Amino acid sequence: MKVALIQTRTPATHAAALAHVKPLVRAAAAGGARLIATPECTNVVQRNRALLLPALRPLDEDEVVLGLRALAAELRVEILIGSALVRREGGGAANRSVLVRADGSVAATYDKIHMFDVDLPTGESARESHAYTPGDRAVLADSAVGCLGLTICYDMRFPHLYRALAKAGAQVMTVPAAFTRPTGEAHWEVLLRARAIETGSFVLAPAQGGFHEDGRGTWGHSLAIAPWGEVIGRLDHDEPGMLFADLDLARVEAARTAIPALVNDRLFAPPVAPASEAAE
Repeated sequence: MKVALIQTRTPATHAAALAHVKPLVRAAAAGGARLIATPECTNVVQRNRALLLPALRPLDEDEVVLGLRALAAELRVEILIGSALVRREGGGAANRSVLVRADGSVAATYDKIHMFDVDLPTGESARESHAYTPGDRAVLADSAVGCLGLTICYDMRFPHLYRALAKAGAQVMTVPAAFTRPTGEAHWEVLLRARAIETGSFVLAPAQGGFHEDGRGTWGHSLAIAPWGEVIGRLDHDEPGMLFADLDLARVEAARTAIPALVNDRLFAPPVAPASEAAE
């Protein structure tokens, strides 16, 4: 089963973002992909919240989401919109992954659970929780290429999420991202390969790449990884483009049979902090 990972350099407006991603999706469909996955923030990259937040719309009104749903129906392919930044139904904003069926309907959505609130050694800082409300549930979704475990970017640093998804039936983990350049260079590939190995799953990680209109820099280097941990698709750059990978779900069962870590859990008591030395 062929999949395609789209790497973008998403612009700062919704209209430009749709014009940017549509030709890449068309090319991926022409190449025979049954599932086409796009990165985090597919619908807009704008770090100025005063400009971004008023421009956000509910999922069913977002220009890019509607455009990609129509394109999925036209091309008869599934599209995983890695994430769209949207207005939540109850107010506030969400960083939301959207699986679109080949008829253009929405199969599943997932709101990013783990917020990227960090201060990096380079001086770069981020406070994602200041703009978005985190999700509170893990999500599985059936697709043409197997059972997907939906995650987004910073989630990859929390292995218990992937373990829970795999134990619930996920065969393919999707990890769309807009990774920072310093952390991408240091951690991107090793974390993704670890999540594949730990769970015996395919990992699909389409990424934003390069320097965006709003001044943000993202790492790119989109990856597809097999359940044994080997890279089966790679872009060695941060330019817009795509990669194809073939998924054989028998490899999931083979990896999990060889190393049955998902069924070898044992309960244990949590550690207790050592008592301080008694005062003399």
